[in-house]
Amino acid sequence: MVSRPDTKKARARRHKRVRGKISGTAECPRLCVFRSTNNIYAQIIDDVAGVTLVSANSLKMDNGGNKEAARAVGKLVAERAKEKNIVDVVFDRGGNIYHGRVKELAEGAREGGLNF
Repeated sequence: MVSRPDTKKARARRHKRVRGKISGTAECPRLCVFRSTNNIYAQIIDDVAGVTLVSANSLKMDNGGNKEAARAVGKLVAERAKEKNIVDVVFDRGGNIYHGRVKELAEGAREGGLNF
């Protein structure tokens, strides 16, 4: 029998390692990305207060699981962050590899005006 690496465990290990090194504050909150098989979600979180400041997702989009939707979510979360005077954030890829939809979301957020 062929044994394959457990990708869920690998992502969880990466996520735990990354979260040990970064945290969001009121001055520089954390842009957290969650990627499911069908959609992508982004939140800007203040870890000190424990509150979500801004959120956006691709649930209501026609093509929620592709790169164009991920870029649109990035632009949307950046637009909502600008309304709350948030410019600088720390990017938390959630243990996902910086490739594909996660990368598109990050580039969309940068296009929208967020700095990280």
